[in-house]
Amino acid sequence: MSRSPLSQTCRDPGAVLWLWPGQAIYHGPALDLEAHSGSVACLAIGLDDVFTVQTRGRPVQTARSALIAPRLTHRLVARGDRMLFCYLDPSSSRPLACERRMTSGDSDLGLAHREERLLIRYAPRPGSVTSASNWLDLAAPRGPVQIDARIQDAVARLRAEVHRTVSAEELAIGCGLSTSRFLHLFPAHTGTSFRRYRLWTRMLRVAELIAERRDLTTAAADAGFASPSHFSEAFHRMFGLQPSRLLAAGVTVIDATAR
Repeated sequence: MSRSPLSQTCRDPGAVLWLWPGQAIYHGPALDLEAHSGSVACLAIGLDDVFTVQTRGRPVQTARSALIAPRLTHRLVARGDRMLFCYLDPSSSRPLACERRMTSGDSDLGLAHREERLLIRYAPRPGSVTSASNWLDLAAPRGPVQIDARIQDAVARLRAEVHRTVSAEELAIGCGLSTSRFLHLFPAHTGTSFRRYRLWTRMLRVAELIAERRDLTTAAADAGFASPSHFSEAFHRMFGLQPSRLLAAGVTVIDATAR
């Protein structure tokens, strides 16, 4: 199991980021996030109190658990100190499984996971891959993948060639599709846009390289970001904070596949 502290001054062993192909779980300080728009579905859990979700044109929602759809601009305000964020792989069956377990809300903002009490009680233990994997299966059980095989192949290529900019045109040719047809099918099967998913693979790659003890600047460049400022801006838009604030939280990154 590969792991790396993002801050040498970390005093909180509970600030952890677990990584799997296409998905991640963060468990730690709430971090006072600004408005942002994620690339993949995110299950948010308030571990010690409720939180509110603010979106344009909707009433403010108060919850202990919420499933936030990709590309939904929102601001999450935690009343407690600690949060858990689970980012679900859009090429898997997990987002739909999680959506079906939300007991209210809609497809953009699902509320009140039916296993909410258990998800809070059995939040992953810092450093434990087994507890994180078990938690993920409770929140969003794995099932048969019902995605077009051509889109599945395109997703696999994006992950494998994350170090370079793979274009939609290039992947469309590999799928035997026109570019316009490919760009229509991709969100239809993954729930997120091609560009957003490509950006998500790069963000995960940065985290994987940090787990291998690369510095942030090198990791961002190796993951295909044009510059440190390009990475920071994209990170802020996706997560609602600057990478430096996450570094200051002392997060430990764990590659859950390297066991």
